[in-house]
Amino acid sequence: MSFPDLSSFLGQNAKLKGPIALIFMEDAVEVASTLRHHLASGFKAVVALGSPNIEIDGAVEEQIHRIDYDMTVEDALLDAVNAFIKAYPTAWIFYCYNSEYLFFPFCETRSVGEMAAFAMEERRPHLLTYVIDLYAGDLWSHPNAVSIEDAHLDRSGYYALARKDAAGEFKERQLDFFGGLRWRFEEHIPTARRRIDRIALFQAKPNLTLLGDHTLNDPEMNTYACPWHHSLTAAIASFRTAKALKRNPGSSYAIETFKWRNSAKFNWHSQQLMDLGLMEPGQWF
Repeated sequence: MSFPDLSSFLGQNAKLKGPIALIFMEDAVEVASTLRHHLASGFKAVVALGSPNIEIDGAVEEQIHRIDYDMTVEDALLDAVNAFIKAYPTAWIFYCYNSEYLFFPFCETRSVGEMAAFAMEERRPHLLTYVIDLYAGDLWSHPNAVSIEDAHLDRSGYYALARKDAAGEFKERQLDFFGGLRWRFEEHIPTARRRIDRIALFQAKPNLTLLGDHTLNDPEMNTYACPWHHSLTAAIASFRTAKALKRNPGSSYAIETFKWRNSAKFNWHSQQLMDLGLMEPGQWF
């Protein structure tokens, strides 16, 4: 079902059940595959927000909610996510862009709802997600850097730095994570956009707010683990940075390939991401 704007959707769907996936369509690249992936992940509702000019496969569109939404407006994603938090104050909410794909431990046999239930048992109403850059191995064949069949990722080069507050004090169990294309091509990436961590999957609650740096206004919900043991984390396999680097004239002509000695073919399986240390199953076996 399609809606002409966000307010009309929220006004008519107050009983929408979670987990809810919000897919923000910045362009038409791999929109259908993104929506199919998250439908298969077990989300109770998948909502696509973006220009009405973006075509969606009819069979997919029948299974989702579609909202006409201007993604060129400043803070478009923040405003929409925060509106959903307010409208569904107990639902689990996930957000990403088109050509991004959520992976979590054992996602081939377990649903996102099962993962959320386990997290709640551990008193973790959120999951830290790492944005893992994907890129086409052959940019001559795929000049927009996107290819599902020829997707690659970096198998090393990831690191974390302690996160500090405004007073320069270290924040407890919070780290800033870096790596992937944003690290290797950092001269083309603004400093504020080099981190690869997002709190992209969380349970909404009253007065919760998503901030511009992909963190939440509740400090505990920005932690990578609970105090007593390692916690479950997830990953978002994303072509978004590769797309941007090839779309931007300032970087496009400077990059002939994204592949390097530590590139590996992405096999679209959670085990590969766990083997590379790019997400953590915690106590979920």
